[in-house]
Amino acid sequence: MKTTHSILVETKSALPALTASRERKNLALQAIADRLLAEQDAILEANRADVEAAGDRYGDVMIDRLTLTPERIAGMAQGVREVAALPDPEGRVLKRLERPNGLVIEKTSVPLGVVAIIYESRPNVTSDAAVLALKSGNAVVLRGGREAFRSNAAIVAAIHHGLEDAGLPAALVGFVEDISHASADELMRAVGYVDLLIPRGGAGLIRRCTENAKVPCIETGTGICHIFVDESADQEQALRIIENAKTSRPSVCNAEEVLLVHRNIAEEFLPKLNCRLTKERSAKGLVPVELRLDPEAAKIIPGIPAGEKDFDTEFLDYILAVALVDDVDDAIAHIACHSTGHSEAILTRSDESAEKFTAMVDAAAVYVNVSTRFTDGGEFGLGCEMGISTQKLHARGPMGLEELNSYKYIVRGNGQIR
Repeated sequence: MKTTHSILVETKSALPALTASRERKNLALQAIADRLLAEQDAILEANRADVEAAGDRYGDVMIDRLTLTPERIAGMAQGVREVAALPDPEGRVLKRLERPNGLVIEKTSVPLGVVAIIYESRPNVTSDAAVLALKSGNAVVLRGGREAFRSNAAIVAAIHHGLEDAGLPAALVGFVEDISHASADELMRAVGYVDLLIPRGGAGLIRRCTENAKVPCIETGTGICHIFVDESADQEQALRIIENAKTSRPSVCNAEEVLLVHRNIAEEFLPKLNCRLTKERSAKGLVPVELRLDPEAAKIIPGIPAGEKDFDTEFLDYILAVALVDDVDDAIAHIACHSTGHSEAILTRSDESAEKFTAMVDAAAVYVNVSTRFTDGGEFGLGCEMGISTQKLHARGPMGLEELNSYKYIVRGNGQIR
């Protein structure tokens, strides 16, 4: 097993080959997509071993995050091709100035260098991270979790084969085989080798990275996402949006975790919600949503009394915390106290309420009459994403190609001195 340090050295040493071969990047991405499909059987076999090893340690929702299928691998390959088709951010002139003294100053997009990503559970992140890094001109070091190690290794093998098919060094995509805490700590401290660290996983991982990293680190992911149903909302539309936001894939960071309902419609709307999310889903053989209710909501519909931490928990499961609020201002105040700054939505037919909500809610993505599930690189036209940044500096929201570039100033003159 290679040491983490040796992988970092190899990946940084390989970077000049990518810089010198910009025209090969798209060829490499197409070759990687081909290899993912060609090596599908090996990837699925490795994934079956991971799922079997997970056993009863994870619930059905987390097993779904871990599981690959031929359809999901085809989706991964399609995502690679979509990234290849996107405009290349590297070398793009962002701004051009001509000064009175004749200097021509160009603010020019450049890659960050070596990007490291520490992630959990979802093996599709392996291909997403690798291709976004390569397309944007960066090398990448991948460190996945124990639960998906075999799957990640098989996907990386396909990526390495695709790079070699295109005449690029496989070391451009480093894969950390050591899945101990020590390897993660080493990436956090890899000054001089890692230009940006991206943690992608649960709150514990993200907090550990942001508190301990010596290299630049992006805070990503944790999503306590709210939906506020305003007094004027189209209630049937609201029920459809809420069910999608909570149940379409509850294990992801853009799933709804908290529902806020305007007090004036609660007695009419909450019974409809209970019917839609519990009774109707059970009748269809679907997993019903467990409703955790504040004291006022509990007087109207059956459910579990909300605990002290339920409005500050990313459940990642078929669980929804529900509270009543006085109006849009009360909803905004609640979100300000409990939000992680990921994705928040208002369902309303009032332009005034929508404008106030979008202006006052501080989050990476704010929605009006839309499911929070759209906070995703593919849905935003980025091909895929490195993660969802919930911070404000450098990058915010889905991180695509542009967010993996910085810039430098290129200044041209004709002998000027100051």
